[in-house]
Amino acid sequence: MSRRSAGELSRYLLEGHLSHRGCINGRRLSSRAAPIWPSLRHPYALRHLHTQPKPAATGVAQPAHVPLRKQLKEQAKQAKKQGKKKSKGDSQTVDGWELTVGIEIHAQLNTSRKLFSPATTSFNDEPNSHVALFDVAMPGSQPLFQKETLIPALRAALALNCEIQPVSRFDRKHYFWWDQPSGYQITQFYEPFAKKGHITLLARDGISAEDGESVTIGIKQVQLEQDTAKTLAQVGSVHWLDFNRVGVPLIEIITEPEMHHPRTAAVLVRKIQLLLNTVDSCVSGMETGGLRADVNVSVRRTDDASKKLGTRTEIKNLSTIKAVEDAIIAERDRQIRELEAGNVIAGETRGWTIGSKETRRLRGKEGEVDYRYMPDPDLPPLVIGNDLVQSLQQSLAVLPDTELDRLVMHYGLTPKDALSLITLDNGSRVQYFYRVLALLESKLRADAELAELPDAASYSTLAANWILHELGRLTTYKAGPLASGDLSFTQLGECAQVPEEDLSQLLYHLHRKHITGKVAKELLIAVYLKELEGGILEAINANDLWFKEISKEEYNALAESAAEGEDKVLEEFADEQKYPQGKLMYLVGKMMRLGPTERIDPATAESAMRLWIERFHGRQ
Repeated sequence: MSRRSAGELSRYLLEGHLSHRGCINGRRLSSRAAPIWPSLRHPYALRHLHTQPKPAATGVAQPAHVPLRKQLKEQAKQAKKQGKKKSKGDSQTVDGWELTVGIEIHAQLNTSRKLFSPATTSFNDEPNSHVALFDVAMPGSQPLFQKETLIPALRAALALNCEIQPVSRFDRKHYFWWDQPSGYQITQFYEPFAKKGHITLLARDGISAEDGESVTIGIKQVQLEQDTAKTLAQVGSVHWLDFNRVGVPLIEIITEPEMHHPRTAAVLVRKIQLLLNTVDSCVSGMETGGLRADVNVSVRRTDDASKKLGTRTEIKNLSTIKAVEDAIIAERDRQIRELEAGNVIAGETRGWTIGSKETRRLRGKEGEVDYRYMPDPDLPPLVIGNDLVQSLQQSLAVLPDTELDRLVMHYGLTPKDALSLITLDNGSRVQYFYRVLALLESKLRADAELAELPDAASYSTLAANWILHELGRLTTYKAGPLASGDLSFTQLGECAQVPEEDLSQLLYHLHRKHITGKVAKELLIAVYLKELEGGILEAINANDLWFKEISKEEYNALAESAAEGEDKVLEEFADEQKYPQGKLMYLVGKMMRLGPTERIDPATAESAMRLWIERFHGRQ
């Protein structure tokens, strides 16, 4: 193949165009100019640059996109079929040994500009369509720090309780690889912009039971750095490079080595991901590659408290929360086996494959790179004013722990449901919850038949249950082959498949016992499948779905009929200290079968059955 001229290479790198001469064919990309975004436009407006896929060309068959989560589930199923079992050491502790873990997290910042060039950041456009001269290290090009990239980085550091440094500096980390055109990465190795932070993990976050009610992990530093180009492996030994990603701003969060249980380490990564999303610093999570974790693992015997930490190994590029826990367990067990066999642990870099039982060696000390860190002579110090820090601190979004407290204490949700609401769909599900709840509450306030507004917990927990569980069933088996795909939520909490107005109307009638739970579920499926020509109210009227409940006397008669011939069951209710709830529900189920099911409210039937039993035993 003949040598390419500098002009041709420039056109290829900057415009995606290469002459058809030779062994490589390329096509010219659209010359449409990329939109120029204001530096501090509302942060949610930036997200669609990263999250909205480009529509497929008409008439061209596109392969179905399979979400990473579904791929992982499928891999787990295949592993189970092949008889793979969990590691014997799948526990949080090993007797006689102490585990120590430190984590480095790399997160892409939610910005419209690259870190040192004015090129836009978009991962769904044509390859090599957002590339500046500096991104590909063209001779004579200089880095120009984009000030707007500092805003999400500062928000992240403040959310992690870090001390913002008034002056920080950029360094060059030298190494040669095809995804780094300049031969070095610009980072903040010596003087990062944020130091000495901390994050507190609570029992409700899911930490290991051995850590008690809470554990606080130190954040050593948070530093700005560049991302590398995206490598696209092709058949054989061919690799294509997309320079759209090179220069995208990252923050690297380095924790102190203060974690001693695998589950707690995984929870830390999940909570940091949640924090970054809450304050709108990170464009995406681990499932889309926007956040990656490297873990450092070492073990030492517990019989000598004065013994220093063991030799650590690093496991690179963990892409899921579960992979963090599984990889730590596997590496801990490997190191313990080596030490018990009389061997020594080599300081090395290791890898992890999802579904595997062992970490694998990537390179040892002899393969480690001397990065030759040095101050970048082309970049001045980064000076951060205290007024900017204070302004961002005051405008910081409500952090997850505060929101969890509000959901649990004010709305009556369980900690588990509250955490699920906050974490699902990158925080969009909880915004949807608030929108539905506001509409539901307004409908209850406008109900002339209600003397006063019901207890907030009664309808809040109802809404949360449906938003978490009933909506989740829509995309599994309930809607069957007619399912229209996964639910999608905007950052403001809007859902196209199940609009908040429809769900709030449905929940209003369910809460007021105008319709049964069964009818409500059928209506929800109809909304999801776009089968309703009008609204919820029109569908109920058109199909006469109103709940015509039986009278109190009929409930009592059904309770008596259900109790007939159940003397042995009734005897179990004699001891008030050991109330057999399961037997009670058995009798309630019998009531439902004996009566007109569509006219019986299960909760009222349970109360009637409970009252009948109390009278039977002379306690009423």
